[in-house]
Parts: sequence; structure tokens; C-alpha cells
Amino acid sequence: MLKISVLDQSVAVKDCSGALAIQQSLELAKHCEQLGYNRFWVSEHHSHPSIVGTAPEVLMAAIAAQTNRIRIGSAGVMLPHYSSLKVAEQFRVLDALAPGRIDLGVGRAPGSDGRTAQILNPDRYASDRFPEQVVELIQWVGGATPSPGHPGHGVFAYPSSDTSPDVWMLGSSDYGAQLAAYLGLPYAFAYFITEGVGAVQALEIYRKTFKPSAQLAKPYAGVCVWALAAPTEEEAWWAFKSRARWRTDRNSGRIGPLLHPDQADREFTPQELHAIEQLKANALVGTADQVKKKIEKLADTLGAQEMVIITWSHDSKSQFKSYELLAEAFDLQHA
Repeated sequence: MLKISVLDQSVAVKDCSGALAIQQSLELAKHCEQLGYNRFWVSEHHSHPSIVGTAPEVLMAAIAAQTNRIRIGSAGVMLPHYSSLKVAEQFRVLDALAPGRIDLGVGRAPGSDGRTAQILNPDRYASDRFPEQVVELIQWVGGATPSPGHPGHGVFAYPSSDTSPDVWMLGSSDYGAQLAAYLGLPYAFAYFITEGVGAVQALEIYRKTFKPSAQLAKPYAGVCVWALAAPTEEEAWWAFKSRARWRTDRNSGRIGPLLHPDQADREFTPQELHAIEQLKANALVGTADQVKKKIEKLADTLGAQEMVIITWSHDSKSQFKSYELLAEAFDLQHA
């Protein structure tokens, strides 16, 4: 049975504070637990005018304190910025706060521009150690210590407990798929970033080369998609104008907060209008039933066991309503 989950990015909205975006992410997590979603993930970005979620582990702690059932995760921690041991310690603390409910999704991308990434970690070649870091992380977060000969052998990540976070590999290319398969990790493909480019190939590589591990016996693939539902198709496409304007501006180097749909129109070039039409052609937008059918068709095409839904909207009401409508359409079990 297809599982349905949520990824929230704490999106900045014009004329609203970033603090409000973080607070709304917390409220959305509680709301999605009541609606019956399987898990709630939050992202990590730095010096980004559109996405203000910079510290997923902190936001996850707040969500853990105010929820009881839903799984909570990072999508993801940008591991090359940090020490594997410190990340493992943070997530073992989170697991102590919400035993058996924590997902530790990791990625190699900087989640920022090159200058910001260098400030976070001056080592320009830090990402070259990513596979080694993930192996260290799996050992430490699982309550073990690195193998003999490793500088960290004999060092443990505390606190100890009967449960431990599940490590996920995030990616938008073959690289993450290959590493997830080799290490026997669940894999989440960022379909919303690539607009589907490379998704089929990456997921095929993952399934064909997967090696069972202590965490996972069979490949498990999630796909992160952008989707928006509204009571009517007209309302959905009206709300979508905010996202379309943001994408068009971003493609021309202008990155800022999300605009209200009524402020989203401007003088677009013919090339921009063509790009918007292409974006609309593949968008998971419409009534709940329309979006559900599109999501199910995509999941079937990609062989995904889980679809993780991201919804950007100009206000929290339409965002919350979209998740409500989709929960009803997918017949999720309310808490």
C-alpha cells in the first residue's frame, strides 16, 4: 500500500517574518499527524531568501515535543558541513525524545551557495568524504563504534537507548542512488528538484544494485514531489501562480519570498511563458481527486513505496487545506 508523507521547507512569504514560517511548520506537523500522514520531514538550507529552515534538528525537537505518532525526519542534514559524531549525537537525543520515530535523512548537496558552504565548512573537499561520513554515521547513530583502525574507534554517540534513528539517503542523481543501494539504506529521490529528470534511471539503479543491510532487507524508495490541491481546479491553479512566479524568477537569478497569487503576474518573456506552460503540464495541481490520481500514476511509474508531498502556498490556510483534502482523498487514518 502506498504511504503518503510530508516534507515542509519553512518557505518565506512576502511581508511575513521568517519566525512565522518556522512556527507554521510546527503547526503543520501537528496538523498532519492528526490527518494521518506517515512521516513529517523538514529541510536544511542556508542563506536562502526563500527557505528559512536552517536547523532541522532543532525544529524536529520542537515537533517531537508536540506530537505522539508521526515519524519525524530531516530531508535532510547536509552532512559534509558537519562532524558525523555530532550529527549522530543530535539524532540520538532526538530519538530519546521520540523513541522509534526519528528519520535521519542525509544529503551531499550544500543546501546553499558556494560561499555560504565554505563558511559552514572551510574544507572545499569535504563532500569527497561523504561516503565515509555516512558509514561513520550509521555506526554511531546505531549505537556502535567505528571499526578498529578508525580514529573514532572506541568513541560512542550517546545517549544510549533501545531504539535508534533510521538513516535515509537523499538524492537527485545516480550518485545517491548508488550509495544508498551499496549501504542498504532507504532512498528518497528529490523529484521536485529535477522535475523528474533522472528519476527513472536513479530508482532503477537503486533497486537493481541494492544490498541488504542490518537496517533494511529490501530496497525502499520514497519520491518527494511538489503538489497542491484545492476545493476547485480553478482555485488550485490560482494558488499555483505563486510557485510559477517563484520558479521563473529563480531561473533568472532572482530569489526571494513567495508572492501572493494576485502579485505574481508580471511581464513574462516568451521563453518564460513557455517554461511556465511546461511547468504546469507536469504539475501535480488540481482538485484532491485529480492530484491523487497524478500522484498514484507517478508512484506506479517510478515503483515508489512512498510519496512525500511538498506544498508551497502564499498562506498557511491554503497549505493546510491542501493537506486536508489529500488526506481525505487517500483515505488516511485520522488520529
